[in-house]
Amino acid sequence: MIIEHKTVIADVKLVADFRRYILYWRKRFTEQPITDFCSVIRINSTAPAEEQDNYFLLCDVLPEDRILREELQKQRLKEILEQQQQERDDTNFHGVCMFCSEEFLGNRSVLLNHMAREHAFNIGLPDNIVNCSEFLHTLQKKLDNLQCLYCEKTFRDKNTLKDHMKKKQHRRINPKNREYDQFYVINYLELGKSWEEVQLEDDQELPDHQEEDWSDWKEYPVSAVCLFCELQEETVDKLYKHMKETHEFDLLKIKSELELSFYQQVKLVNFIRRQVHQGSCYGCHMRFKSKADLRTHMDEAKHTSLLPERKTWDQLQYYFPTYENDTLLCTLSDSEGDLTAEDPREDDIPVIGEDTAKLHALRQSSILNRLLPRERLTH
Repeated sequence: MIIEHKTVIADVKLVADFRRYILYWRKRFTEQPITDFCSVIRINSTAPAEEQDNYFLLCDVLPEDRILREELQKQRLKEILEQQQQERDDTNFHGVCMFCSEEFLGNRSVLLNHMAREHAFNIGLPDNIVNCSEFLHTLQKKLDNLQCLYCEKTFRDKNTLKDHMKKKQHRRINPKNREYDQFYVINYLELGKSWEEVQLEDDQELPDHQEEDWSDWKEYPVSAVCLFCELQEETVDKLYKHMKETHEFDLLKIKSELELSFYQQVKLVNFIRRQVHQGSCYGCHMRFKSKADLRTHMDEAKHTSLLPERKTWDQLQYYFPTYENDTLLCTLSDSEGDLTAEDPREDDIPVIGEDTAKLHALRQSSILNRLLPRERLTH
């Protein structure tokens, strides 16, 4: 168009549907002269008339062009949201893990959550992704070409690539690669804005005189994952019901009978997560090669509800989650007793910060020496 017709389209990359855009203006140019829509740019204006050229600039300064671009953006967003909803509801998804070749059937979230948990490879929440199959195919193609997904360097063989991604913690995608933008819904929300620009924007404050109206508030599903299998539920109540009926594990009953505080619930959940992740039955201490075998054993032997003594799981180390962004931890409920200290005798004990200016002295005298192995304090 530039060479043959001397027509320039401004910000062409921001046009949501280029084909529809071109067809629209093709029709309009047959109805009226192009100069009615485009700015005329004359180059070589000081040269002789025969050497001068006129170029035509079509841009969104023209109200008609701006409206067209906005309508195309709205239509594209509508199509993307429909596609995303279809993928969210799809139970016929079939995919293979890029790292262990395990096959997954059902919903796409099962495969994405597996790669996040088992291989520390997280491309984002399933509900934020669109055209997931194409996305996974794109990533798989890069791995097949022995290319690191993060730094995008190419290696001589698969084992070298595997070691590199593991040691360098490169099991993630390159956020600067714009090729991936098309697979995230956030990039379709506003005309001409990427996800980085959208996230940097501050929330607009409501005027003081405007009354608070929460009628349009929509609560999004929590997608909490079962402690014993890969099942996800949109509400924590459904998850509790599933664990109770399928695995005979009643977390609410356990909380009530053992009078667990919020933080004790956290430690219990993290303890179970870690045992299951390591393939160990906490009821009989047997170890299994796969989670499927462990799950079958615990269900058949009814060991899911056979909790060990409190001192086994009520430890400092289980304050830390086994999996990053474990939604179940965020849904644990506080009780009135959680607002008071577990031991009433400790209510008035002051907490005094240690002076970190003298690290050597701190390592020798720190109270952490009573809690952690000595060698960990030296790091």
